[in-house]
Amino acid sequence: MQLLIQVVCTRGKSLRESIARHPKISEHGLVVSQQLRPDRSPGWTKLHSKLPQRAGAINVQWNAHAGLLIARIVTRGKGDPGLIAGDFIGFVLRRFKRRVHSISVAR
Repeated sequence: MQLLIQVVCTRGKSLRESIARHPKISEHGLVVSQQLRPDRSPGWTKLHSKLPQRAGAINVQWNAHAGLLIARIVTRGKGDPGLIAGDFIGFVLRRFKRRVHSISVAR
C-alpha cells in the first residue's frame, strides 16, 4: 500500500534536508536509511521507523519552487502505513510547525 503526504511550507531552506539532518529525529522513532545527492535538486531521503509494528519506508522529496515536501510511504503486503505516517507527521509538526501551512494525506 502507498500513502502520499504533502506538506505545504514556507519557502526557504530544504525541509527534506532539515529533516534528514535533524539531531532529534531518532527521538521520534525515525532513522535516515539512505540519501541520494543531498546537495543537488532533486534529492531524496529515505526514512524507516525503529519502533515496533511500523512497517514500510518513507521516501521524502522537496520541491523548492512550490515550497512542497512530498513524503511517499510504501508498505509491502498487508502493512498498515498509518503508524509510521503518524510518527512522521508528528515529527514534522513538532519540529517545523512554523514552516508548515497545511498537510494533506492521500491513498
